[in-house]
Amino acid sequence: MTPLIAYEAVGFALGLIFGSFLNVCIARLPQGQSVVHPRSRCPQCGAGIRWYDNLPVLSWLLLRGRCRDCKHPIALHYPLVEIGLGLWFMAQAADIYMLLAFSKPHDLVSDVIVHVGIALLGFLLIGLMVMDWQTQLLPDVFTLGGIAVSFFLTCVRAIFLAPNEDDVILHNQQIQISSPGSSAGQGNVFLTGPERLLGEWLLAVSIAVVILLVVRWLYKALRHREGMGLGDVKLFGLLAAFLGFWSATLALFLGVLFASAYAVILLARGKAGAASKLAFGSFLAAGGLIAALYGEKIINAYKTLL
Repeated sequence: MTPLIAYEAVGFALGLIFGSFLNVCIARLPQGQSVVHPRSRCPQCGAGIRWYDNLPVLSWLLLRGRCRDCKHPIALHYPLVEIGLGLWFMAQAADIYMLLAFSKPHDLVSDVIVHVGIALLGFLLIGLMVMDWQTQLLPDVFTLGGIAVSFFLTCVRAIFLAPNEDDVILHNQQIQISSPGSSAGQGNVFLTGPERLLGEWLLAVSIAVVILLVVRWLYKALRHREGMGLGDVKLFGLLAAFLGFWSATLALFLGVLFASAYAVILLARGKAGAASKLAFGSFLAAGGLIAALYGEKIINAYKTLL
């Protein structure tokens, strides 16, 4: 069998490549620009970036973090995004290796799809975290587009469910057959596996979006000003779509915790006031990354305390 390090190396390399593309999205999507045309250019002097200056991380190191033409500094977040996504993809590749080695065959496809989804979620959350921090914008192509991708992956998982897998019996019920000579008999009302999977997905996303919409409305009603953008609502829906409602709720809790701690630091240093705006989406995305990796363990540990 192919060794673990090979999976990790491929995952890291793919992460670097996707990270390079993610940097293009971060730079252009908040401005409403195409991520395809024109080709990559220096934002300072406008010179086209040569292919050998566009290699993930390596080119930044060889150029010592400066444009080859105008010598203007290249922001540190470019290599950090590439390395971060490389490590994220590497972790998911390692998990897929473990699945191939130890999972039961009938669970394999569904489990692999879940980890592919988590890899894509990392791509979306890292991009949203940086974009919101820089511009306080959360582009719909990442939030709503991500929700659509999650729905597609959920449908694919539903297709590969084995017969009767994940069926749920709701309750016993009298069944009346309306035909000559028919009689009432005992039967079960149940959800099939695909119905359960898609129903849980729809319920999680719907409840998450409604909760934050209500919070947003209440804040505006009480404070008479906007406290949360619709982009944050869509981001929470994105988390629920990929992680489920409870893990998304954990991400929300962590996001509020991180944002509150940061706000206290700013207030203590006199760099913010009570009406200052924070890039809450960045903190929510950071909470989502933690929840994606450790959410199930944290929630199970919390349950043991109850």
